[in-house]
Amino acid sequence: MKILIVNNTAIPVKDYGGVERIIWWLGKELVRLGHEVCYLAGEGSHCPFAKVQIYDPQKFVNDQIPDDTDVVHLCFQSKEKIKKPYLMMHQYNFHPDSEFDINTVFVSKDQARRNASSTFVYNGIDPQEYGPVDFEAQRPYLLFLGYAKRPEKNLKDCLRIARQTKSILAVVGGKDKWYRRRPWARYMDFLAGEQKNKALQQSKALLFPVRWHEPFGIAIIEALYFGCPVIGSPYGSLPELVPKEVGFLSLSVNEMMEAVRNLHRFDPKRCHEYVCRQFTVKHMTQNYLKLYEKLRQGQTLNESKPKNGGNFSRDNLLPLKP
Repeated sequence: MKILIVNNTAIPVKDYGGVERIIWWLGKELVRLGHEVCYLAGEGSHCPFAKVQIYDPQKFVNDQIPDDTDVVHLCFQSKEKIKKPYLMMHQYNFHPDSEFDINTVFVSKDQARRNASSTFVYNGIDPQEYGPVDFEAQRPYLLFLGYAKRPEKNLKDCLRIARQTKSILAVVGGKDKWYRRRPWARYMDFLAGEQKNKALQQSKALLFPVRWHEPFGIAIIEALYFGCPVIGSPYGSLPELVPKEVGFLSLSVNEMMEAVRNLHRFDPKRCHEYVCRQFTVKHMTQNYLKLYEKLRQGQTLNESKPKNGGNFSRDNLLPLKP
């Protein structure tokens, strides 16, 4: 199968990235399975295992699709009538229109449900990018992994949990706008590659008390892969990704603190094995291949166009109790 993956930003990602890493892993696995992949991606893109064409935002997408393409995998919503079998992957909590394209694919059951759809594919990580995990290593930190300035990621309560449990919080993702030096915090800026892997390896749990409906949350899967249980809020995808065997979810920050005080009840190897069973690039790719075949048979991925269930606003953060 000849698959065109269309993204309007450059690959490979230079820093942490999100969608760019997902489609990089997806393309690499598709090639390993014998498919031919071409990226139509932003200026500066390059790839050692697939062809690359530079995406021109001034041109129609259709005019940039090679004639021999079997399936087009778009990473953004396009209003064009795509001439080839296609899907539009949606990873966000924002959409400018009241309806999505009928071939939209979401990244969790909750995100799909919130937009009147049942079509989703979970993201998956590439274990080769992270390497082996040392389950006997010292783990001095709790971990915050996300953009610190985004209030919905809730660094504020993570810092509070760290202070009240006499822990040290590794903050990976910049500084919040109220930043000041705190004895219970280690600000590590934005990390990628081996530096981020090291921070994950040194962490005993991921704090994820988000105050929005998380569409997916790659950080959750990364942390679990490294044996870190996840302590967070039950919003968005979290109940799907964090069963009680590998984490604790609550609307109460005090209950999250208590879970941190009892991290010994979680088995790091069990967290790691859970990801390897369900959330790797192999699982993700097989699920997308099923959708590609459905498209090639002339079927749509939703019975009707998904409805926009409401765009996220930072003026309306979801509540948490003390």
